[in-house]
Amino acid sequence: MNPAVPALALEVLGLADAAFSGFRAYAGRDARIRKHRAVARAALRGLAVGAVTLLAPALTAGGVLLAAEDRARAYSLLADGAIGYLVPLALYAAAVLLSLAAYFVLPFRAGTLAMVVGPGPLTLLRPVVLGIACLGAFAGSGAGSLLVGAVAGLAVLCVEPFVHRHWYAQVLTADRSLRAGA
Repeated sequence: MNPAVPALALEVLGLADAAFSGFRAYAGRDARIRKHRAVARAALRGLAVGAVTLLAPALTAGGVLLAAEDRARAYSLLADGAIGYLVPLALYAAAVLLSLAAYFVLPFRAGTLAMVVGPGPLTLLRPVVLGIACLGAFAGSGAGSLLVGAVAGLAVLCVEPFVHRHWYAQVLTADRSLRAGA
């Protein structure tokens, strides 16, 4: 397998996760019925922040390669680590996509149940899945892959709090001041 394939798959998963993180940072902040533009803007904000934060693992991988005595072997180990990192994330992404597909395909009540049972708990499991992915990277390739995987995991976990604080925290502050003055 071409070593670029797992890296590209991880990048796509990271950017998709960043877009969902932007949406989650915005979710519940707006009571309007038609908010497609705001949802799209929130997802794009998450995507933009994710694109920047995902530079960190790429730079870390570059540093690991530059510091290695045998760069070809280090590259091979990083590629193996990427596969070990990708497997749990791909299973997690499949579960999320299955829940979303059920929401859109099933009747209203069953689709709503799929959303409550699927993405809600799965969102809480994101850090655990990233930890398992780090173990997969380490088991396949050692400390260099673990370092790159940990930096990548921290990068994707930082997107939602950053988007929330940068664009949506003011809304909560305004709500609190309105309630305090009422």
